[in-house]
Amino acid sequence: MTDRNESPWLDRRTFLKGTVALGVYGGLMGAGLSACSPAKPAASAAWKAGTYTANVTGHNAPFTIDVTFSDKAITSIDFATNQESLGVGASALEKLSEKALQYQSSNLDAVTGATLSSMCFQQGLKECADQAGASKSLAKAEGPEDRIEAGYTADVCVIGAGGAGLTAAISAVQAGAKVIVVEKCGITGGSTNVSEGALNAVDPDRQGKQSIEDSVDKFYETTFKGGHEEGTPELIRYLVDNALDSVHWLESLGVEFKEKVGSATGSLGERSHYPATPSGNTYIRAFEAFAEAHADQMTILHETQVTSLVVEDGAITGIKGLHRKKDEVTVKAKAVVVATGGFGANVEYRQQVNTGVWADVKLDDTIGCTNIKPCAQGEGLKLAEDAGAQLVGLPDIQLHPCGTPGTGLMEDIRTSGRNRIFVNKNGERFVNEGAERDTLCKAIFAQPDSTYWIVVNKVRYPSETEPDANGATIENMLALEHIVKGENVKDLAAACGMDPDKLQASIDGYNKTVSGMAEDPFGFKANNSADKELTEGPWYACRKVPTVHHTMGGIRIDVDAHALDANGSVVQGLFACGECTGGIHGSNRLGGNAIADCVTFGRSAGKNAAESARATVR
Repeated sequence: MTDRNESPWLDRRTFLKGTVALGVYGGLMGAGLSACSPAKPAASAAWKAGTYTANVTGHNAPFTIDVTFSDKAITSIDFATNQESLGVGASALEKLSEKALQYQSSNLDAVTGATLSSMCFQQGLKECADQAGASKSLAKAEGPEDRIEAGYTADVCVIGAGGAGLTAAISAVQAGAKVIVVEKCGITGGSTNVSEGALNAVDPDRQGKQSIEDSVDKFYETTFKGGHEEGTPELIRYLVDNALDSVHWLESLGVEFKEKVGSATGSLGERSHYPATPSGNTYIRAFEAFAEAHADQMTILHETQVTSLVVEDGAITGIKGLHRKKDEVTVKAKAVVVATGGFGANVEYRQQVNTGVWADVKLDDTIGCTNIKPCAQGEGLKLAEDAGAQLVGLPDIQLHPCGTPGTGLMEDIRTSGRNRIFVNKNGERFVNEGAERDTLCKAIFAQPDSTYWIVVNKVRYPSETEPDANGATIENMLALEHIVKGENVKDLAAACGMDPDKLQASIDGYNKTVSGMAEDPFGFKANNSADKELTEGPWYACRKVPTVHHTMGGIRIDVDAHALDANGSVVQGLFACGECTGGIHGSNRLGGNAIADCVTFGRSAGKNAAESARATVR
């Protein structure tokens, strides 16, 4: 893959501040610097005016919260040092800060989907308020009232405000529909927020400039064979034929892509498009901007769990749900789109259906998950099944080799791209780093302690302060002790507890393959335009483990995103898209095909749901 550090990336904090200046990330809130005139003074007695600091441990890393008080009000809240995930923890901090300032209260509900970040904010606010003598007053002040109507009416109701759901909602709006989106979490964007954002598409313009030979037929064959020839051919064909249109559609919404395409882990090709700003949250920011600009046509109901689909005369006519687990909500609609994501974080369910490629691995809670836990529970599958839809491919669960030990999250040095080697605890290479994800993970499980180190050097990170595609820097990773460093191979081996001769031999063997001097015994092919020899320090290494990443099984659909029953007949009024569907990827999804799937079939679902609603008289 192209070295993603070639672009003039900003670090995460600078990026946020830059977007603030441009007005594209929620104003001053996006920088973690919240300041506004309080709605009302909350103090009954004078407080100790000043700025006070609390140190908290966030989801991703420790950070500080600075709260400034006058003698009677909170005047600003600064959390700019945080490294919480864009669109998830960072979004929770912004929302809670805004509410604390507006209501001058500490009575704030946690944001579902970002509970730990919410707790950190609440802890920091209290500690600072204690120092200012303001805690009792803030605790007495009323917090925001979470209002929601008992009933809504729309042409289309979308269940899930992740990447696929928002795509479907926007496409439906563009087709003239009024849309209600129902989201169980308090954040928008779901697990798309924490993805790297790779989107596979055959793109003659970009690929041609890199002298990459590709074709839609080759993309089809790679996807079909990479899924072990178990994917549904017509769904794969629709995906590869329309993926580039998905890139252009995203660009029409304001998303900017890097000019050079790369290779996501296990992509089996050089066609991964990456957004020009860090992570999949780039797409969500564009979707949120669209929703704000079309508020008269598109409404998102957060903190609302759908409990059932409404069926009348054999057709789906809406949903019933609960807001914050207590207030009943009904949405009447002429078409419903299920876009609730996968079930990778539902440990009980994934073990129950795990009879496929990972049947010999116990997928219990010792195996982490890359997705946001509340967003990957698979409730949408049951909703659709209860309404008559067929579920297919449930045993097809994908593991990813880039898990962080202990959590399963994908953090720090990523496996995506090229110019990295995988070595075991002894410093020995053991696999073709360009192989499919299931092949990589099986090889890792065969290593001592089922773990390995990813090793990179200055080719991937020419500067310790320059951020990678995820907004992370080597400087921060080292400060947090998430990775180790060596000025030379011997130093790196010592830091990792490896045999230095074996590590050097692994690097030398890899370099001989890249230079064309020898064939790799593990089958690695230096066939990517980004491949380079790894020779100069400094060197960096990060320990990794396999983690549950994607569930390929789900609701059976056709190319128009209709939900289908066991006979292949359409379930009237019901559509589905994204990771909650099955049949597209077979038993192994290629890296970079998930976002392509979400956007391509999300567009289909939204457009066709809107057309179905127009044609329906109820």
